[in-house]
Amino acid sequence: MVEQDESAHGSPELIYKIIDADAWSKAEAAGVFHGASIDLTDGYIHFSTAAQVADTAQRHFANIGNLLLVSVDTKALGDKLVYEEARGGALFPHLYEPLKMSHVERVNPMPLGDDGMHKIPALDGSGPAGD
Repeated sequence: MVEQDESAHGSPELIYKIIDADAWSKAEAAGVFHGASIDLTDGYIHFSTAAQVADTAQRHFANIGNLLLVSVDTKALGDKLVYEEARGGALFPHLYEPLKMSHVERVNPMPLGDDGMHKIPALDGSGPAGD
């Protein structure tokens, strides 16, 4: 595990989860998100920083429809949120407990464009990126 060095990496207030809309609907009904299948297998919930969202969408969700981008407030996650090395040595946020709905800031659709690429919502919550 690599602890986040705030002086080197900052302390982002939001992290992001790309999730199937049907799976998210079930989590909302339950009041808690335990993770997608890969999260359950790995033992933590995978997230991306704002700078990692587009690459994560392209690498792991290409041409998959019905996705949402869930924005999560990091301030209340405490020491259960750990930044660990993953692709190319980049630090990715991993949550080692179920996600409470009270930590969710926004949920936005990620529609597929005609080119098969996802339209990433603006990560400040103001609307689709590039609009």
